[in-house]
Amino acid sequence: MKSNVGGIDKILRIVAGIALIAWALTGGPVWAWIGIVPLATGLMGWCPLYPLIGLNTCPLKKD
Repeated sequence: MKSNVGGIDKILRIVAGIALIAWALTGGPVWAWIGIVPLATGLMGWCPLYPLIGLNTCPLKKD
C-alpha cells in the first residue's frame, strides 16, 4: 500500500477519530464509534476510498 493520506489530512483524521471515539466512550451515540475509521486511516496513512475516486493528499517525493 502506497501512502495516499498526508499532511493536514492525516492530522484532521486522527483528531476527528479520537474525538468521535471519546464521545462514544462518554455516553455518546453508538454511531460515534465510526471514529475508528478516520483514526485508522490517519495512522496508516492510507485510505481505501482515495484510489477509487482518484484522490491523493500525500505530497509527491522529488528526486
